[in-house]
Amino acid sequence: MIWIEFLIFAATLGGVALSHHRAFTIALLGLGAVIAYKFCGPGFAEGAGLGGFGAHLAHEGVTLANLFLLLTGFALLARHFEDSGAADFAPNLLPDNWWGGVVLLGLIFVLSAFLDNIAAALIGGAVARHVYRGQVHIGFLVAIVAASNAGGAGSVVGDTTTTMIWLSGVSPLHVLPAYVAAVTALIVVALPAARQQQRFAPIMRHVAAVKFDGARLAIVLLVLTAAIGANVTATLLAPALLARMPVIGMAVWAVLAATALWRAPDWAALPAAAKGAVFLLALVLSASLMPLQALPAPSATTVFVLGVISSAFDNIPLTAMAIHQGGYDWAMLAYAVGFGGSMLWFGSSAGVALTGQYPQARNAWAWLKAGWFVPLGYCAGFAVMLLTLGWRAP
Repeated sequence: MIWIEFLIFAATLGGVALSHHRAFTIALLGLGAVIAYKFCGPGFAEGAGLGGFGAHLAHEGVTLANLFLLLTGFALLARHFEDSGAADFAPNLLPDNWWGGVVLLGLIFVLSAFLDNIAAALIGGAVARHVYRGQVHIGFLVAIVAASNAGGAGSVVGDTTTTMIWLSGVSPLHVLPAYVAAVTALIVVALPAARQQQRFAPIMRHVAAVKFDGARLAIVLLVLTAAIGANVTATLLAPALLARMPVIGMAVWAVLAATALWRAPDWAALPAAAKGAVFLLALVLSASLMPLQALPAPSATTVFVLGVISSAFDNIPLTAMAIHQGGYDWAMLAYAVGFGGSMLWFGSSAGVALTGQYPQARNAWAWLKAGWFVPLGYCAGFAVMLLTLGWRAP
């Protein structure tokens, strides 16, 4: 049976990959085509017509709202971070050779374990802009996204998908072994990416003096604390609230709004961030409308394929179906669908967010060519995890 929805979605993804200058328009047209077909043809999973469409939007609304608030809020956060002067001090902390790039990617990895991977990627992109004087190679941008996705893979507060797994009742300790694969992948990615960047534009030497804006740096810390606190508190004390309200995104924006009179965000960054967020939401909503009722039987092969698919097909509905199906090795799944999205610029929210800072990276062929080490890292991490830990389904 041929599902028209899949053909439309495949054409949309192909158009985004081949015509990155028109990616926003293609994503919206693709979403419109899927919705129109659903109205005229089989209807929605929740029912036919406007009622079914409204019920579907209500079901996906919290996820979509949270993504929009995080993508736009963290874009303003990254500008606060740059304007604080903290990024200017980075050359004094990093080695003055290609190891500086390795250390920076490692710091992004660690940061993502405690924050959302979007924030880690944007802060990493801001630092890279300063230490490489604005000349950041596309391969290193790919590596930043990969490091942020890898860092969030084993942490239930590091990625939307791992938080979903935690909310389903899975212990954080069952997700933690994903770091066996994630660390392996980071090593495979970081070494060639840092050398590639050093050849393209060497890292800046130590700087003599840096002027800090303590207020902006304090706002950055407040926003990050609010994001982490909202996620952990709501998950532990009121998990049902996360399904009804975009708690994390609201917490980020509440702090940005409350501190705007102290130091106003760079509102000029908001339109581009909002456009990138709408682009991602169009792909996420399109993916949620696909008539995919169940996944293949849980196995290492299934998880590996899901990770590859997540480079183009949004990982949130894939994770939701896996949770509903049950029987998965949750650490292996978290790594696969988290890190797998790094293979294309539109395969993860971190990639979409970072290409908002660096539009030149919105080229699927250039991303794959310069970031050849990401598929290699994905396979290496998966192989190491499978050989050392095996399949650990509950």
